[in-house]
Amino acid sequence: MIKQNRSYKKLILTAVAAAVILYSAAGIDYSGLASFSLSMAGDVFRGLFHPQWSYFYDGSGEDVFSLLLLTIGIAFLGTAIATLLALPIMLISAANLWKSRPAVAKIGKFICNVLRAFPELVYAIIFVKMVGPGPFAGVLAIGVHQIGMLGKLFTEEMEGMEEQSVEAMQAVGAGFWQTFFYARVPQLMPIYTSLSLNHFEIAVRSASTLGLVGAGGIGAPLIFAIQARNWDKVSIILLGVILTVFLIDTVTGAIRKKLR
Repeated sequence: MIKQNRSYKKLILTAVAAAVILYSAAGIDYSGLASFSLSMAGDVFRGLFHPQWSYFYDGSGEDVFSLLLLTIGIAFLGTAIATLLALPIMLISAANLWKSRPAVAKIGKFICNVLRAFPELVYAIIFVKMVGPGPFAGVLAIGVHQIGMLGKLFTEEMEGMEEQSVEAMQAVGAGFWQTFFYARVPQLMPIYTSLSLNHFEIAVRSASTLGLVGAGGIGAPLIFAIQARNWDKVSIILLGVILTVFLIDTVTGAIRKKLR
């Protein structure tokens, strides 16, 4: 009987999933396929397989190498700001730090949810209007979004940590800040550093698209090249982004291994 109930549940779940997929597929507008042609697709792929190597670096400051450095700088500064500001957010949000006042932790978690509710691109559009186009708007967009992301992750790690060392220090008369700096911080700092490095990788990918709305980085020349159908230029930009992400992933991965 139990096996039959489980099989019925699986069938129902499968049917619901299939219905959702079919409904989603039926709601897509396929009219764009009418303009598709093999010759156009061939032009795109021929351009992508013949990168414009001269555009990688030409000393103008507007080449791929220079713009990738700017993109990395935007991501690094945004993540650094987010990491610093996520720590006080974590102090407010962690329920185990506010056992006598749970409402404070709920307010902190609500702030994190609000900050991470919108993607960096939305923040970038807002900050471009506020501070003008340029890298500063990109830094603010990444920083504000990642305050919410890192604040949530830092809070979860704080709430899930082992409390034995804290209880031992409290038993001999240690106060809140003493237990925080000598019991909690040493245990959590490697994890927090690893989380920040991981989000730096994510920020590099995000910063690569923020230029689409004028927030600096490699995104603006990418969209201009796509609109102009300069597929050889698109190719070298994409190769630069892929190589950059790969190198950063390798370096930060090695650092995270040493932190374990």
